[in-house]
Amino acid sequence: METVEISPFWRDRPTLVTGATGLVGGWLVKRLVGLGADVVCLVRDWVPQAELVQSGTLDRVKTVRGDICDQSLLERVLGEFEINTCIHLAAQTIVGIANRNPVSTFEANIAGTWRLLEACRRSPAVKQIVMASSDKAYGDQEVLPYREDTPLAGRHPYDVSKSCADLIAHSYAVSYGLPVVITRCGNFYGGGDLNWNRIVPGTIRSILRGQAPVIRSDGTLVRDYFYVEDGAAAYTLLAEKLAENPDLRGEAFNFSNEIQLSVLELVERILHSMHCGLRPEIRNEATNEIKHQYLSAAKAREQLNWSPLFSLEAGLERTIRWYQDFLGAAHG
Repeated sequence: METVEISPFWRDRPTLVTGATGLVGGWLVKRLVGLGADVVCLVRDWVPQAELVQSGTLDRVKTVRGDICDQSLLERVLGEFEINTCIHLAAQTIVGIANRNPVSTFEANIAGTWRLLEACRRSPAVKQIVMASSDKAYGDQEVLPYREDTPLAGRHPYDVSKSCADLIAHSYAVSYGLPVVITRCGNFYGGGDLNWNRIVPGTIRSILRGQAPVIRSDGTLVRDYFYVEDGAAAYTLLAEKLAENPDLRGEAFNFSNEIQLSVLELVERILHSMHCGLRPEIRNEATNEIKHQYLSAAKAREQLNWSPLFSLEAGLERTIRWYQDFLGAAHG
């Protein structure tokens, strides 16, 4: 991870992170600890392989066990730990799971969001809220790239859950003046993603085991791939900018390397980086998937002076190294 120094803004700042054992959560908490924040993590399931645990970061934070849909718990945590900044990542993030079990996805992603925002509205110590939406909130659009004023038009269960949560966050900012800002990022990848049906970890694990990587779609789906440490840095930057400028409340920001890549092209890059001659197995099984997604990050560049820290090549190199170490330790 890039070196971070203690920040005057974050030093001793009571900060709640929901979804801390997820892919982005583990790297975000590590970054916040490095910046000097006083971090409280809301954790539902115990995942000993999670980056938060594996890196030892869990031993440096306060942990609350509970569900994002438990509003009374959220109000207790915000009040007792006197939280100033809340970064909301908790969600069901797998498209296939959402297609098979939409209710659990709607409960976590939609109800979980309004319950947290309502708890924040009742907690006067909360000064900044960063809410993770997604590029999926835009749905399938004819005009690309997505810009922040593109309508939110999800149609399939996961996309709808992100559209709804995004709109709910905006309504709390407009109707109640809640200091919430919204992020819409591309497909996250990076070390610590233990959802093996995702293309990056699944491909790397297959290669390390000498097996052909599996592509569940037809390989032509085009996505915006965004490295997880860049995501963690974007979240902390946005909270700082909101503190400087409260008029940002209700605003949404896209974060992206602005590179369009098909699933097959991404797999081929990983194969090349790992010096592997295997060919992928294309199963063409995916359903309810958006064909082409591509974000513009111009607003973040211009208003937040943001730029990514890692190129796609650098991000993939760090990701491959993480899985080589992780799977080597697990099976060595």
